[in-house]
Amino acid sequence: MDQIKIGKFISSCRKEQGMTQAALAEKLEISDRAVSKWETGKSMPDSGIMLELCEILKINVNELLSGERIMAESYDKRAEENLLEMKKQVEEKNRQMLKTEYWLVFPPVVAGLVMVFLASFVNMPEWLRAALCVFSLVLIFTVCFIAVGIEQKAGYYECQNCFHRYVPTYRQVNLAMHMGRTRYMKCPNCGKRSWQKKVLTKEE
Repeated sequence: MDQIKIGKFISSCRKEQGMTQAALAEKLEISDRAVSKWETGKSMPDSGIMLELCEILKINVNELLSGERIMAESYDKRAEENLLEMKKQVEEKNRQMLKTEYWLVFPPVVAGLVMVFLASFVNMPEWLRAALCVFSLVLIFTVCFIAVGIEQKAGYYECQNCFHRYVPTYRQVNLAMHMGRTRYMKCPNCGKRSWQKKVLTKEE
């Protein structure tokens, strides 16, 4: 999606309604700085307020995501294009979150293992040895719990029995046996347990 084009369209529609950025922001209960970022193409309106924004600007979501008024005859085509583009953006966002999980976990775990190694084989006072071991274990477990939270929110898990894709709870993900990002869980759709793979989108 062309954020610059969308931003200019929001600005144009706002002016058509005779509103300042501050007035629009007040109606949406957000800061006028957020509106400014939309209109300069630096960010997009959050999905949670898109419908309200469209109602205020007298446009529909399809027009907002296209950054222009849409004639009736081309409406369905543009709607499909926008849905595909949104699907790509969600997939890319989930991919970036999973990359973040990897880079969040790898360095602290390596550092923790190095500290355990030092505590085991280097001559040092017992209190320092114990402190290193405790600190390294706390570091590793804390980072792993955070990483599981990122993994749980990024994308979906796919049941290998009925191929239903869903987002499990943090507790389900955290307690499940796993091999990498594949976890053994119960599907809420068919009720069967299987090794469920992480996928990036809701639909194929």
